[in-house]
Amino acid sequence: MDFLFNSNVQFFIAAYLVGGIPFGMLLAKKFAGVNIKDSGSKSIGATNVLRVVKETNPALAKKLGAATLALDAIKGVVVLTIAYFFGASDSTMWAISVLAVVGHCFSPYLNFEGGKGVATGMGVMMFMLPVETVIALVVWALGAKIIRISSLSSLTALLALVIASFIIHPEMAHAPVLIIGFILFYKHIPNIIRLINGEEKRVV
Repeated sequence: MDFLFNSNVQFFIAAYLVGGIPFGMLLAKKFAGVNIKDSGSKSIGATNVLRVVKETNPALAKKLGAATLALDAIKGVVVLTIAYFFGASDSTMWAISVLAVVGHCFSPYLNFEGGKGVATGMGVMMFMLPVETVIALVVWALGAKIIRISSLSSLTALLALVIASFIIHPEMAHAPVLIIGFILFYKHIPNIIRLINGEEKRVV
């Protein structure tokens, strides 16, 4: 058990456990009295919080959706920031980033179910690759405004981020970026199937 006293291992565990906190579900239960795991897409992310709560309280839905988005983005960054000030190596920082996304998508508090990982992924990427993430956010914003399909906007932004990372930082090891990208893609497979079938709902 001595390995548990290794600072890197502690950061890895913290990243997974903090990343797994289902803020969307907690906020919706606390302030709207609904369980978003039983409604809408059953995801714990901001889009489902907005969609489900809007049915009964549109004004509250916007607030809870924004809060969920912010908290999901920040939770991975918190561990990264602490690790950075403790002098963690670049490889350790990337491992923390991956585990924060894994925690959100496969939460230990929800029987290893979770959200799509977009907000958490963008949060850790903003810390690790800020320029590429800004590019991705611009692509996401344009997609959200024009096509108004959350999953398609997110996937397009993800692709933009991965491509930008290869162009801007060709020298870096891209494995962590690709792993995070694969996790987000995997979690969006049901959305991709609905997109192909023309059944994916627009955000209104």
